[in-house]
Amino acid sequence: MSYELEPFGIRVVVVEPGVIRTNVFNNVVVAKKSQDPNSPYTQITQKMATAFEEMMKNASSPDRVAKVVLRAVTDENPNLRYLAGKDVETWLDAKRNMSDEEFYKMMKQNLKLVQTFNSG
Repeated sequence: MSYELEPFGIRVVVVEPGVIRTNVFNNVVVAKKSQDPNSPYTQITQKMATAFEEMMKNASSPDRVAKVVLRAVTDENPNLRYLAGKDVETWLDAKRNMSDEEFYKMMKQNLKLVQTFNSG
């Protein structure tokens, strides 16, 4: 999109937040059928909830994201990409030094989300 819009004087920036400490999960509505102990989704949703709780322990503050957004929109010569969060910075540093397969395995292990779906 950036390449398409630049000739029209429009700059595009991407802000990539990692896991951000918010209360969004406090307002999640879970389908009644998935709470049924006989539902195949019960284990998956329980494992996902545990994984999200773990991720939130190291989440960045919303202030960190807000500061990155402010910098992105006020920079004289903005970058195309802005990272917002220690976790996403770490992940992208690792990605630069790994093959796609190695990175996928690392993310699978670190996030435990893919494992959640594969081990149910």
